[in-house]
Amino acid sequence: MNLLKVLATVSGMTFISRVLGFVRDSIVARIFGAGIATDAFFVAFRLPNLLRRLFAEGAFSQAFVPILAEYKNKRGEAETRVLVDHVSGVLALALFAVSVLGVLAAPSIIYVTAPGFAANPDKYDMAVQMLRITFPYILFISLTAFAGGILNTYSRFSVPAFTPVLLNVSFIGFALWAAPYFDPPVLALAWAVFVGGVLQLALQVPFLARLKMLPRFRPRFSDPGVRRVLRQMGPAVFGVSIGQVSLVINTIFASFLVTGSVSWLYYADRLMEFPAGMLGVALGTILLPSLSKHHATSSTEAYSRLLDWGLRITLMLAVPAALALALLAVPLITTLFQYGAFSETDALATREAVIAYSAGLVGLILVKVLAPAFYARQDIRTPVRIAVITLLATQVLNVILIWPLRHAGLALATSLGACLNAAMLFTLLRRRGIYQPQSGWAAFGLKLALAVGAMGAALWFTSGAQADWLAASASARVLRLSGLVALGGGVYFVTLWILGFRLRDFHQRGAE
Repeated sequence: MNLLKVLATVSGMTFISRVLGFVRDSIVARIFGAGIATDAFFVAFRLPNLLRRLFAEGAFSQAFVPILAEYKNKRGEAETRVLVDHVSGVLALALFAVSVLGVLAAPSIIYVTAPGFAANPDKYDMAVQMLRITFPYILFISLTAFAGGILNTYSRFSVPAFTPVLLNVSFIGFALWAAPYFDPPVLALAWAVFVGGVLQLALQVPFLARLKMLPRFRPRFSDPGVRRVLRQMGPAVFGVSIGQVSLVINTIFASFLVTGSVSWLYYADRLMEFPAGMLGVALGTILLPSLSKHHATSSTEAYSRLLDWGLRITLMLAVPAALALALLAVPLITTLFQYGAFSETDALATREAVIAYSAGLVGLILVKVLAPAFYARQDIRTPVRIAVITLLATQVLNVILIWPLRHAGLALATSLGACLNAAMLFTLLRRRGIYQPQSGWAAFGLKLALAVGAMGAALWFTSGAQADWLAASASARVLRLSGLVALGGGVYFVTLWILGFRLRDFHQRGAE
């Protein structure tokens, strides 16, 4: 299995999802703008997303996928199917209970996570109502991620990567055609979340059946494999919750700022998630099963070589993405979001957060690559300890930076925290001898710096004045932005080619 080809496939599917995500956000921005309604919805949507990462894409995947890979490689198909049945049953019961509790406790949850909303009864009541609609999303999307973990372990990466497209399709459909039938119209977005979760889970079912891994509802807490997953889940839940608690704290801070602050941070975060999803999530997804197999078979050299490949790919793509995100903040925001109710003030405020987030993009993506190096070894406690330190440092930075920089200070604190997290993970991997850098890093770094510099200069001198972007028509923005992206990408990759980079140099085999 050629991991570069797999990365291209997964990133391509993620690209489709992200593009539709931007279409979704552009439509939401045009119809609803950035105000009371969107602030309430984004808070209501963020909480189920937090728990999704907690139960599925975060803690559960970290605990389950390495153990599933061990069963697949050492114990055979029959025992693996039993593990899937028992784990899925336990997971479904836990998720159902959490969903019911979330719906019942929605008023208290909103009061705790967005206390600033209490001063505005309309905003508070709207957030509570939408949270009750969106909360069951955790059940559907967590089971979807569970199914995706199985498919990824069996090298069926494209289906889980494509699945998020359905949530964006649901958003677009409800925003464009269903909103007029709801009172208030923003409730359509909450129902889009619910329906999108159902669609994503349904897509996975036939592919699991084809693998003969479609779970039967047989929850069994006494299964040794289930117990191992649960033991790993303890520190994993704590570790992932630390990162999510940081997001909730940011929301608490932002809820006390001027109206629109939550929405500005959301739109800026969406821009940052584009490269983070295409590269960081994609790399973490494909690396974890292969690293788990190398650890299970004691292939230490292959383990280190695979991690080295992931780090080089990350830097080669994340560094120029971070610089481009900062330089093209206004062109991106105006082209994607500045329509209808989304004003020039909203665009400029979002720009501040985008630039702040871009400072930590490389660190954020590196964490997605470095953390699986510990998870694959079934060592979750080390990333957890680092996450605790990161959380404390981020909150100190929040307090320091929110006063001079307002909402952008919250974004910058998050960025600096991500860089600290990545630096500590890398240091421990080296100190423990888990990762041994391959030769050629000095030349690689120098060539990369030259190519990034060339790209940055090209974008700086051709991006144009901020006022021109704010006043331009939609078609003019799209054409100019397309040209800038093509120019920046062309300059960067041509420079790399001139300096001796070749695609074949980055081919890497992974576990089958």
